[in-house]
Amino acid sequence: MKDQKRWIAIGIGATVAIVIGIILAMGMSHGHKDDPKMNDQPTGLTFKVADPTPTLDSKKPLRCYVSGAYVGDVTLAECAKKNGVAAQQLDVGIDDNGNQVAAPTASLVPVPGAPASTPPTAAEPDPAQGAEVVPNTQAAAGPTAACLRYSSNSWNRLADNITIGQCAILLYDGRCVSPGQASYGRWGGKTLRLVPKRVEQSDDNATFRPLVDQGQGCSVPMVR
Repeated sequence: MKDQKRWIAIGIGATVAIVIGIILAMGMSHGHKDDPKMNDQPTGLTFKVADPTPTLDSKKPLRCYVSGAYVGDVTLAECAKKNGVAAQQLDVGIDDNGNQVAAPTASLVPVPGAPASTPPTAAEPDPAQGAEVVPNTQAAAGPTAACLRYSSNSWNRLADNITIGQCAILLYDGRCVSPGQASYGRWGGKTLRLVPKRVEQSDDNATFRPLVDQGQGCSVPMVR
């Protein structure tokens, strides 16, 4: 009789332990039900569009351009040698097809000639249609002039009486270009040029110097 009672007690204890274990397991599962599941995560490395270009392997071949022509896949040093410049003078990055490329700054887009006269002002922008809007004039100070964009082989007037910083934002904020490419604009007597990661300026429409660097998402900060 004693043995029977002992086995009954053991059975009851084991049952209680199992029930407690099930309750604890259910509680832990409920606490993590909103956690991201490993199988739902993408495999391999992922990069956001706004992230900087992945570090370049100087020994890995990349697409090289000389005088606007593709000359094959070579290392960065070899591409610079073919172009007769230092490696630091090449624009390096990822093209629209995901290939690593290198080319001299703006080498695929020649500088357009300065406008013979200032084009008429464009039609009044309509924000509801996603048109370009001049940045807030209270955010900048300094000399003002007309702002133009070069597109479709002609100069198009965007705005009057804005600062060079406002013009750079109006032209290039949120716009990106690939290595070797460029986008041109004018502010008064200066030529503005967008190349990978920066906006440049020129007083003679030939020699360019940095104006402002682009930030995340190809944003253009206000020039102070």
